[in-house]
Amino acid sequence: MNDLYLIEKRPFLHGHEIGGREPFFLIAGPCVIESQALLARVCETILPVCQELGILYIFKSSFDKANRSAADSRRGPGIEEGLRLLEWVKQTYSVPVLTDVHEMDQIDAVARVVDVLQIPAFLCRQTDLLAAAAATGKWVNIKKGQFLAPEDTAQIKEKMLSFGSNRFMLTERGVSFGYNNLIYDPRSTVIMHRLGLPVIMDGTHSTQLPGGGKTSGGNREYAPTLLRAAVANGVDGLFMEVHPDPPSAWSDASNQYYLDQAGDLLRKLYELDRLVKNQNRP
Repeated sequence: MNDLYLIEKRPFLHGHEIGGREPFFLIAGPCVIESQALLARVCETILPVCQELGILYIFKSSFDKANRSAADSRRGPGIEEGLRLLEWVKQTYSVPVLTDVHEMDQIDAVARVVDVLQIPAFLCRQTDLLAAAAATGKWVNIKKGQFLAPEDTAQIKEKMLSFGSNRFMLTERGVSFGYNNLIYDPRSTVIMHRLGLPVIMDGTHSTQLPGGGKTSGGNREYAPTLLRAAVANGVDGLFMEVHPDPPSAWSDASNQYYLDQAGDLLRKLYELDRLVKNQNRP
């Protein structure tokens, strides 16, 4: 593997380091908070696999999916109940948690609970939102907009550094390809890596078929293919939305990955990660 694509290791959550030749870390959970039972089931399935592999697990779920296609789509429990449940996951399972922020007035309350704030792809150029997230001192995961070329994320980096933060990372989630379709260009994670930042591959949202009616479609069967491609390029983290019964999920029913298949996929991806990052080791 070309060392050009290896960022320097840096401290992360719970004593873990990321970057360099460290294994990928995982951000995973159901798209939206549906119930405490769902959050427990997902965490109790994914966490043991990550412990077995020795990789950092960051639990992810959203308290509000504010960018639904239709006004009557189910959005989640809202910020108060959603943060209560994320705090419960954090305390019960001793895992860091991540959730989206959509508006400035959400940030302070969310930052009191979560370990990583996430900026949704549609909002990655919202300067004031980025500034407020940076000001919390928390790690910030910024999803690359479907409308951005990977080179354009250099401007996101410059914004965050100007706000005094170096605790941020970029997530690839596909780029618009005509109407109602996304495509993952494997060059994208390589180009973003050259910025010297942690780069994450969102393997499930990249299979999405956005718009096209009241709900977005998707092709979850291609998630393993996209994740393998990113791992082969030395990506630092993986992002997956998982659900025990994706077709019945409140959101992203067509592209969330089946929970009972996630462990086997992670083990295979870990083997590839170790092969790629350890080759030509001095």
